[in-house]
Amino acid sequence: MSAIKNVAIIMDGNGRWAREKNRPRVWGHIRGSNRVTEVVQEAIRLNLDSLTLYAFSTENWTRPTDEITNLFKILKKFLIKESATIIKNNIRFEVIGNYKVLDSTIVEIIESLEKKTKLNTGMNLSLAINYGGKAEIVDAVNKFIKANPNREITESDITENLYSETVSNIDLLIRTAGDTRVSNFLLWQISYAEFFFTGTKWPDFSKDEFRSIIQKVSTRERRFGGLKTAKSIPTETNLLS
Repeated sequence: MSAIKNVAIIMDGNGRWAREKNRPRVWGHIRGSNRVTEVVQEAIRLNLDSLTLYAFSTENWTRPTDEITNLFKILKKFLIKESATIIKNNIRFEVIGNYKVLDSTIVEIIESLEKKTKLNTGMNLSLAINYGGKAEIVDAVNKFIKANPNREITESDITENLYSETVSNIDLLIRTAGDTRVSNFLLWQISYAEFFFTGTKWPDFSKDEFRSIIQKVSTRERRFGGLKTAKSIPTETNLLS
């Protein structure tokens, strides 16, 4: 059984994929939304506990206005289309980030789906929308201080005040399209995550590659700062004798 249970993905490369095919960027985003459906289904088959997808960052607002408008049209269509499937598969759905600044219709769809799936016991599916890792940590600290003005903060206090209890410590962070950075995504939760960077752009990212990556990463030795092969390490006494 794989030790990889909590996976996060930075879905990158939609625009570049479209440009390579002499298509408008929106075409890449549409194709990318179809990949989300496929990967979510594969995550269920892999028996993951959680899947967190970086859909729209706080920095993405600097993109052209027409592209942002199209992105949220695609998001709205995706949520409407996939709601029944999410419920049918016993998925617990949520959005992390300040999504309330979006169009009221999208906010209503998000909150309705969150409410309908709140008691589901299957995989946790989280979409990060208008999300930034630094902002999440700052908000967690401020939330704690407001509730506990005279108490020193601890790591567990920060963890308990993050946007979501279901987005736990991430086992594996995947980024598509070749860039090798985390781009302000889940900074607190990926402190001991394994990283995997693939050159495949998101619209071409298949369920087979997803499964293959998890299988490969599952073979890595994860020590979390400790030693799992301590018997092969010379002791201090032996070194000094």
